[in-house]
Amino acid sequence: MRKWLIGVALLAAGGMSMQVEAQEAAPALSLKRVFASPDLAGTQPRAMKLSPDGRYLTLLRNRADEKERFDLWAMDTRTGEWRMLVDSKKVGSGAEASEAEKMQMERARIGGTRGIVSYDWSPDAQSILVPLEGELFLASLDGQVRKLPAAAGAKLNAAVSPAGGYVSYVRDQNFAVLPMKGGAPRVLTDSDGKGTIHWGEAEFVAQEEMDRFTGYWWAPNDSRIAVERFDESPVGIVTRAAIGADGTSIYQQRYPKAGTYNVLVELWLMGPDGGNKVKVDLGAERDIYLARVKWAPDAKTLYVQRQSRDQKTLDLLAVDPSTGASRVVFTEKAAEKSWVNLSNAFTPLGDGSLIWWSERDGHGHLYRWAKGKFTQLTKGDWEVFSVAGVDDKTGRIFFLGNKDGVLERHLYSMSLKGGAPTRLTEPGWWNMATMDKAATRVIVTRSNPDQPPQVYLADPAGKRVAWVNENSVKDVAHPYNSYLANHRQRSFGTLKTEDGATLQWEMITPPIEAGKRYPVFFQHYGGPHSQTVSRAWGGALQQAIVDRGYIWFQIDNRGSANRGKAFEDAIYQAMGSIEVRDQVAGADYLKTLPQVDPKRIVTYGWSYGGYMTLKMLEAAPGVFAAGVSGAPVSKWELYDTHYTERYMGDPRVVPDAYKMSDTVQEATKIRDPLLLIHGMADDNVVLDHSTVMMAKMQAAAVPFELMLYPGQTHRVGGPGVGEHLWNTILDFLDRAAPAQQ
Repeated sequence: MRKWLIGVALLAAGGMSMQVEAQEAAPALSLKRVFASPDLAGTQPRAMKLSPDGRYLTLLRNRADEKERFDLWAMDTRTGEWRMLVDSKKVGSGAEASEAEKMQMERARIGGTRGIVSYDWSPDAQSILVPLEGELFLASLDGQVRKLPAAAGAKLNAAVSPAGGYVSYVRDQNFAVLPMKGGAPRVLTDSDGKGTIHWGEAEFVAQEEMDRFTGYWWAPNDSRIAVERFDESPVGIVTRAAIGADGTSIYQQRYPKAGTYNVLVELWLMGPDGGNKVKVDLGAERDIYLARVKWAPDAKTLYVQRQSRDQKTLDLLAVDPSTGASRVVFTEKAAEKSWVNLSNAFTPLGDGSLIWWSERDGHGHLYRWAKGKFTQLTKGDWEVFSVAGVDDKTGRIFFLGNKDGVLERHLYSMSLKGGAPTRLTEPGWWNMATMDKAATRVIVTRSNPDQPPQVYLADPAGKRVAWVNENSVKDVAHPYNSYLANHRQRSFGTLKTEDGATLQWEMITPPIEAGKRYPVFFQHYGGPHSQTVSRAWGGALQQAIVDRGYIWFQIDNRGSANRGKAFEDAIYQAMGSIEVRDQVAGADYLKTLPQVDPKRIVTYGWSYGGYMTLKMLEAAPGVFAAGVSGAPVSKWELYDTHYTERYMGDPRVVPDAYKMSDTVQEATKIRDPLLLIHGMADDNVVLDHSTVMMAKMQAAAVPFELMLYPGQTHRVGGPGVGEHLWNTILDFLDRAAPAQQ
């Protein structure tokens, strides 16, 4: 359950205030305008990459008149000239994505997008592979696009091999390759495409919870391929009725509920022709997670991260590519009443040493493994988020972290030999960054509470070379520019809980009149592995809510990320306890403020936040005037293994912990107005979570309001739907606690 916030994922990035020049009679922000095209956040490119030779920067850019549709664009980094390489409407057929493709996009948090959703550069920097609507296209830099001779039908995870010899993809649950020099596609695996055997795919929990979206990995020289094989026959079936406006589709979905069987995972090595196939030794225990797979630069070693079912042990295996034999390089162990978090920071270096991320000292930091021992590279009361790049030639590593304060995220560099990190990005912003393979250029995406995401190209010292997307709201052509005069500044602060914990909060207020009290729209998420309070652009929706007369507020409770392991571990086998108390402490704090009407604090959350709404209304009747619960988990036994057991343990072993953490047991304690919302095709938090809660409240004559969305998944949104969703929410809240009195 990676972060879901306002029913649509909110954009993340950093925070420096700016003075807005006075403008005349700025219009109020209507919900219709918030969800219309063009996007009020401006152009929002994604999937930004540098060509292997560094000459071009490519990205997917959404259309001004259709913000959900993306085309492929390229910028010449020498001249700054932009041009569209692939027009998705001209090249595409308009065919609908397959169910497998839709669900993969949903788990990548790009559900609802159309057109081009991914692409891959060839290593010679002369062409780009573009999957589109079930077909594979090769686009050249002169604007030519040709369709590759792959059989028709949905193709997942299409990529160009590292040495450029092949295009690979998954079709009908099999792994296939297509020689770039010509010839027919070759299917290298033996699934019948209809049963429970899948090759080259990432299983459900890998995509949804482990941040792993592929099931195959090429050696750097194209000599071998590591291919995952999983058998989902042990996994229980959930009959999911994807109820749509024009009918209902029934899916027999394999869904591994907490305490039940997972897929059986294997890893195989084979040549590009399917020959010399050997099975990787993953150990005698089969009930494991295949967490990460990565090749050494010289292709002589395959590294595999093997995670135990209880997620308290993470082994790094070194595998012989020719035989599949493995050995344990080292093991990461969880502390008592904790778990081991996964990371994408692992980086094998050219000299045989390894970069590793660990929370062994209580904070997420970088270590270097060489000659059988660890050297800690970063240290302190702060967190490393990810590795952006490593320059093997100069011996420098680039990473994202919050060394300069938990509300900001910055790019830093430091020597692989150790020493103090150097910050490369400006104070006051929330940054994300990616680099080319040699770490010679960096693409920085940044924002703050007053500026939607901007993108620029920088050198290794952090100096901006060129704007990729300046997207300045001060530009009169920017969609948000005409609303700047009404834009309200965000403030930040902390509060102390009764037991001494420090919690961060953020607030946006309408213009405050002396002696007047205002209602509060109290948003929350509350779940682990997530941070919501930051110096980031929050989106126009927050401003629209404030325009209606609400104070907008949120707080990060214990259990949330990026404040150290102890802060996160507080929810161990106790979800729905301390984080609920921390949120209620936030409400108690609000009631001490002279501008707040203590009888008109309303609360809203989605996904884990929806779960929190239910738990908060149960734990603190009368504290909130009303609550909105979107796509909530109601019983953790109904949610998936990898996420739930990480924090809660196995329900077969600790049933009482699960009983205390669910929302159904105490549903009859809800006394405040409640609006329950769910997408009727949700494959993540399935509709059963809401129906079991509905049945419990109905049987006890507990009143509530309900809005269901046919055809919508865990992300309820899209043209018209987003506007309807938020009209429904705000109309409900205005009845329970009117914004204007």
